[in-house]
Amino acid sequence: MLKKISNIGDCGIACDFGDEVSKKTNKEVIKLFNFIQDSVNNKKIKGILNYIPSYNKLIINFDLEEVRSQEIIEFIQDRDFSKIILPEHNKTVEVPISYDEEFALDIKRLEEKTKLSFKEIANEHLSTDFFVYMIGFVPGQPFLGDLNKNLNHDRLDTPRVKIDKGSVGIVEKFCTIYTFESPGGWNIIGRTPLNLFNIDNKYPSLLSPGDTVKFKFLTKKEFLSFKNE
Repeated sequence: MLKKISNIGDCGIACDFGDEVSKKTNKEVIKLFNFIQDSVNNKKIKGILNYIPSYNKLIINFDLEEVRSQEIIEFIQDRDFSKIILPEHNKTVEVPISYDEEFALDIKRLEEKTKLSFKEIANEHLSTDFFVYMIGFVPGQPFLGDLNKNLNHDRLDTPRVKIDKGSVGIVEKFCTIYTFESPGGWNIIGRTPLNLFNIDNKYPSLLSPGDTVKFKFLTKKEFLSFKNE
């Protein structure tokens, strides 16, 4: 449920659905996202430049010369977007992953902390159907939930300066895939050869909020073969 709408500077507003991080809350965010997207595409409102969903908020940026924040706020408040029916699933994407020791940088640390073996950690990860909560940090990078409680663990005490593209990391109940080489403090358990972001595609990001991700095991040999295709 939408709790409040507040201004962010001169050209932005935040639609706040509370502090809870859950599929239920995130689906309400996606409903508003879809409503705004439909309104922009069908020219029911002007001046909106970007609308960015997160776990429990939607940020809207607009052109101050075309529209005022109060117009957007009233536009949202005057419509019952909560009645929008979302599909049961957007799409399910199979993401190949290799847990080879070259890629699983923090597997030993996780074995020690969780008291699980490498095989048990991999099986727990593979058995989860991950929900895409949001895309962000860098282009196309998905934030996935909900990780099995057995694998919940804190961030690294000292983040790495460089995480290789395709690395798969976990923190607390979340999982992410690094779509570009970047810094990061998540526990790295494997790597995918799948490219999740391509600027040349009509829709550059392979994943969208509301999608489902299912990981598929690859040997290192299969990983290298996939990458060279």
